[in-house]
Amino acid sequence: MAKRINGIQQLGVGVTNVKEGFEWYRKNFGMDVKMFEEAAVAELMLPHTAGQTRERHAILALNMQGGGGFEIWQHTAKKPEKPKFEIQIGDLGICIGKLKSGNLHKTYADYQKKDIEILTEIAKDPAGNEHFYVKDTFGNIWDVVNEPFVYKDKGLVNGGIYGAIIGTKNINESMKVYNDILGYDTIVYDETGKFSDWVGVPGCDNEYRRVLLKHSKTYKGSFSPLLGPTQIELVQVLDREARDIFEERIWGDPGFIHLCFDINGMDELREEVKTKGFPFTVDSAKAHDSFDMGEAAGNFSYIQAPEGTLIEFVETHKIPLMKKLGWYLDLRKRGEKPLPGWMFSMFELMRVKN
Repeated sequence: MAKRINGIQQLGVGVTNVKEGFEWYRKNFGMDVKMFEEAAVAELMLPHTAGQTRERHAILALNMQGGGGFEIWQHTAKKPEKPKFEIQIGDLGICIGKLKSGNLHKTYADYQKKDIEILTEIAKDPAGNEHFYVKDTFGNIWDVVNEPFVYKDKGLVNGGIYGAIIGTKNINESMKVYNDILGYDTIVYDETGKFSDWVGVPGCDNEYRRVLLKHSKTYKGSFSPLLGPTQIELVQVLDREARDIFEERIWGDPGFIHLCFDINGMDELREEVKTKGFPFTVDSAKAHDSFDMGEAAGNFSYIQAPEGTLIEFVETHKIPLMKKLGWYLDLRKRGEKPLPGWMFSMFELMRVKN
């Protein structure tokens, strides 16, 4: 099977309390489909957890309007360590998450009524696309982007994950991962300077190189109809020293911990990233035919981009469709066809409502 990337499955968000995190993101961002919840030991992540196994509690939450999910993640055997400094745009790693909105002005008005700190007015990026920035109650910054893709209108004012803003040391070096491996082959803009649409975001007064990337091809795969299009924005600060967002901390501590892609062809991907100089740092398939994640199963792996960002790849084998009846879907028996609409409708049975 040839390697194929099917879209962004989820953005990992480390929190101090996973239950509180899920409730806040459910109420404020509409991430209300609880695909799985599991308390376990992150036994394979030793390269990124200071060489120790770490107990954790995770919830994968989706938004039925489309886009990637949130993997809300908490260390449970150690105190989650918050950043010791204010993270600014351009600091190394995933400094800002991106959310989809099919009606940006409606989203802005709704957020004004909620427990959400709005950092900027609605403004246009260098390509003329409208967006604005907010900060959640946990201190994470989000870029809310006008994107007409909506999988299913559920009356929510935003969809799920659209991508991320990633601070880099050298954009050209980081492109070896985001362009050559992840396939973001379209440069929407490549601009240098100070940017008026960032006024209000920490670090906005500095000078940057800023590159927005998209795919030229339409995603295919089981979950592609729900995940939809994505974008990655690489930023490089030019007049200050960027700091690692996980300086003196480890993976899973509060903040944006990884960006996860749904894929097919893990074996082929393993060989590709090795030849391109970014071998897997974590590879569940070495120890398991299918890694059991409680209510879901599959294989996962990680690579680390030049600036330090952890990129996760998941080849999903099993997902729940109707938990109460013990009905699970084995994707290995389906091949690579997109799931039919009625199966996505089953996800709504896992919505957590007020």
